[in-house]
Amino acid sequence: MASFIDMSRVPFIPGRLHATNHPYQRYGPKGFMEIKVLRNDSLYVRVDLPGVPDDAVRHRVDAVRQKLVFFSGEETLRDGLKAEDVREYSGSAGLGCDCCEITGVDSKMKDGVLRMIVSRVKVKDHDNKCAHFVPPNAGKSGRYDYQRSSDPRYIYDLSSFNMDDILEDHPFVVKGRRKDVVARKRTSDGSFHFSVDMPGVCSDDMFVLPNENEIKFYGENKEVYEHDESCRIFVGAVDKTCCSHGIPLLSHDIAWDAEFGVLKVRVSPPPPPRNNNTE
Repeated sequence: MASFIDMSRVPFIPGRLHATNHPYQRYGPKGFMEIKVLRNDSLYVRVDLPGVPDDAVRHRVDAVRQKLVFFSGEETLRDGLKAEDVREYSGSAGLGCDCCEITGVDSKMKDGVLRMIVSRVKVKDHDNKCAHFVPPNAGKSGRYDYQRSSDPRYIYDLSSFNMDDILEDHPFVVKGRRKDVVARKRTSDGSFHFSVDMPGVCSDDMFVLPNENEIKFYGENKEVYEHDESCRIFVGAVDKTCCSHGIPLLSHDIAWDAEFGVLKVRVSPPPPPRNNNTE
């Protein structure tokens, strides 16, 4: 059965990048991490760890000061991914005060996103409400504006937009690629593999839409968790450079799969024609 996507719901503002942590994110919460204080005074922590299996993330509370939760995980090696690109993550989040201590952590890892409810208790200054957490700049990603053009014929100065300068490195990647949300590799059989991080999006909500000029991809986490402000939507495309030389894009075999918040696409050239001539 065909799937239809209502692209009118996807906002696009010319000259702006929605989130500086992901060039293909078009809507929803920004940043590799999000921390906020809940009504019951617990902390909600969201951390993007795309590629890490649901059962492969580890976390522990600092046993001495009971201020921080340390977390770590490793991406799985998959077809089309170079060994040196496999990512290992390690980081921490928690309390930025001296008046509270962590009493427990309730965690869930799914589709490349670690979500934690960090419970805490006041140990002093009981009359003062505490809203200090670390890292303090969590979720700082934001829109980027082109500079206005001095040429009256144009609104924006496109030369002012340098993606390499704007996009953030993933702060918790300790090994492997830190900035690229897309991995690419051409294998010896002529196939082109690429993968796209879509943290929080399950495989059923990722779509690949090829045409004669490009391969478009779309992902949306339709299941919005209780403490997330909204879903996240990702939209992008890979051009015809993924094709084998001289072969139209739609003549290729295009297969895709997704797991742990990563879309994986394989573009394979058609098999050579069989020679039916007989001696």
